[in-house]
Amino acid sequence: MTNGYKFEFRAYQRRFVRSVTTNHGNWDIREGIILRLTDESGKIGWGEIAPISWFGSETIEQALDFCRQLPGEITKEIIFSIPDELPACQFGFESGWEMGSGWDETNSQFAIRNSQLNKGDNFITPNSCTDAINRVSTNSLFYSALLPAGEAALNQWESLWKQGYHTFKWKIGVYAIADELEIFESLIDTLPDFSKLRLDANGGLSYEEANLWLRTCDNFKANAELPLEIEFIEQPLPVEQFQQMLELSTSYQTAIAIDESVATLGQLAACYQQGWRGIFVIKPGIVGSPSRLRKFCHQHKIDSVFSSVFETAIGRLAALRLAAELSRNNRAVGFGIDHFFEQEETWLQSLWNNL
Repeated sequence: MTNGYKFEFRAYQRRFVRSVTTNHGNWDIREGIILRLTDESGKIGWGEIAPISWFGSETIEQALDFCRQLPGEITKEIIFSIPDELPACQFGFESGWEMGSGWDETNSQFAIRNSQLNKGDNFITPNSCTDAINRVSTNSLFYSALLPAGEAALNQWESLWKQGYHTFKWKIGVYAIADELEIFESLIDTLPDFSKLRLDANGGLSYEEANLWLRTCDNFKANAELPLEIEFIEQPLPVEQFQQMLELSTSYQTAIAIDESVATLGQLAACYQQGWRGIFVIKPGIVGSPSRLRKFCHQHKIDSVFSSVFETAIGRLAALRLAAELSRNNRAVGFGIDHFFEQEETWLQSLWNNL
């Protein structure tokens, strides 16, 4: 794209088929913003702003305020000077600019040019975006599927397994720990051989509970007959208890991944500087600038898991491109979330034309 772009945006709301339940509470509606950048030659780049304020990004209101104060014509300099306090905006604008520029094919075998994505009246469709996602994932990525919290997980893993998922993430720290440990044992007993299980506490455990979960997982891992792998426990303690998580990471065989602690690029750099060399869960949709994320990952060669923020196919395509380029240890990406939404074939056209 050239230096000047016509800028348009639309806010959206998508209702979850079922509430996403975490230690932070119930989440019923995903709100976000789709943006469109058009250069002088008519090339279009689509981007998505999908904040999660309780996770560390700006609020949807702050993102909307930022978009509203921009002029109808913006420049590359504006895009690359978005402040760090707006990380979801940084991701949305920069990834939209990259898409419109025709993602440099000399730098990534997973690059997909804008011309392959725009169908009909300059609209990127869910189908064309999904086709592009499939080309990325078929080449290099496999997915982890998110299970619902509590006993509902016992009833859903099988349909996801049949869809091809072999890595599952289950939310813990939601119900009483005794109940969750009982469900966990049932899950261990019922999941197929050679599957992988991740436990995600969203910072909801006490120090004592974290130790109990880690001991329990270590005991299962010590069983040579256990046919599945407990891959890691994700963010067992709140963000402010980083030092305790660092200590726990050296005290047990079961790995710990940090997630809320590294929601943004600034946090990612800070945790690395403080000595974290375990697994980093990166949510591209809220971490900030894609170009700066690439630089950090290439420089430090971190062990990363890339994960969804329940974005649409537009944001997901940009996020998966980063995952394909930057993932190092063959870990499943956390984008198995389609079953949380109704699939709508024409939602983007409707969003754009109905306003």
